[in-house]
Amino acid sequence: MQTSRAPGVAFIFKKALISALVALVLFSLMIGVRTEAGSDGQLTYWTRFGDLAMMVATVFGGSIVVELLRQWWGPVGTVRVVPPQVTSALSLGARLVAPVLLIFTFLVPVIFYNERYILDLGILVLTYVMLGWGLNVVVGLAGLLDLGYVAFYAVGAYSYALLATNFGLSFWICLPLAGILAAFWGVLLGFPVLRLRGDYLAIVTLAFGEIIRLVLLNWQSVTGGPNGVTGIPRPTMFGIPLSPGDDGLAAMLRIEFSPTHRIVFLFYLILALALLTNWVTIRLRRLPIGRAWEALREDEVACRALGINTTTTKLTAFATGAMFGGLAGAFFATRQGFISPESFTFHESALVLAIVVLGGMGSQLGVALAALAMIGGFELFRGLDQYRMLVFGMAMVLLMIWRPRGLIGHRAPTVFLERNQAISSDLVKEGHG
Repeated sequence: MQTSRAPGVAFIFKKALISALVALVLFSLMIGVRTEAGSDGQLTYWTRFGDLAMMVATVFGGSIVVELLRQWWGPVGTVRVVPPQVTSALSLGARLVAPVLLIFTFLVPVIFYNERYILDLGILVLTYVMLGWGLNVVVGLAGLLDLGYVAFYAVGAYSYALLATNFGLSFWICLPLAGILAAFWGVLLGFPVLRLRGDYLAIVTLAFGEIIRLVLLNWQSVTGGPNGVTGIPRPTMFGIPLSPGDDGLAAMLRIEFSPTHRIVFLFYLILALALLTNWVTIRLRRLPIGRAWEALREDEVACRALGINTTTTKLTAFATGAMFGGLAGAFFATRQGFISPESFTFHESALVLAIVVLGGMGSQLGVALAALAMIGGFELFRGLDQYRMLVFGMAMVLLMIWRPRGLIGHRAPTVFLERNQAISSDLVKEGHG
């Protein structure tokens, strides 16, 4: 079998030199020269050529490492250098990731019961996992680029907050209502964008997210405006409050009350909601509506030619994704006890979309791993604020180079023929098919 020849040393150094020159041009004014307004109002500047040289050298060395790793993994159409033992070990690890991660998630409150920070971080990660799985229905399965997903997150949060504070409804009654209201707004968004695709769809969804935020900010008589909604009731365990009173859960079980009980309950609550989202999404993928979403993602024109109603398909995708976003928003409101429009900015939509894209559009496990890496990684680099975005930017660039479809790209069809099927000669012109 003929294989392509690997690039030589001269090619690698040439490419690294070009990358270093580009970095020198880009960073010369960003890093090499620093300007600042002086005390007298005059512009002062000073040079940082040492930092510039270090950055250029890093790019030069990094380019060499990237090319060597690319040769080690092997390009498409060539013999890969990865040993068979490593390949088999990686495949076995890939099959074990999901069950091991699920078991570890169930044991987190047991292992880290006295670690309040880790429990809060776990709740935050699971919230974004649920948001990522909800957006994965719209972006990953149906192929509709949605930049305003935070709008449904906000609708769910404010629906629960307003219903609970004004009408005294419990969390378990408001939770499905928040999902239904968010799905209703998803249908309202779907109608104006039925004929849009690509960048135009992204612009309209982005505008929709900003409209919702501005309405929440300015409709002070209902939403409280910039002051938000306070005093949002905490969830109960089916009517039993997790409080230190005589009617609390600890008193009924005759155990000592601890504030950690509520945190553990919230952890398992968002875990159950996330698993429900995952189960519903997997089931829907195997139904005709799920196959219609995948057909719409691959080619809308061919999807319409097959007789699939693209209007219904788009609306169901928007409504389903919005429902899960609304459920996550209701949980966010009851966990925080306070919400305001500042919690539902475009940054949240961009973060959830980045989780879906980096994890792999259509991949449930990839979205979960990306949420863990993004949210947990941000917390890991919290003490290094000036380098945090640089590190994550470099990680995203490297991921897009080696894994352009995300960590776990999933484009496999849900339905396929297991064996070839002959076609009658009456159906073809050439004869027997």
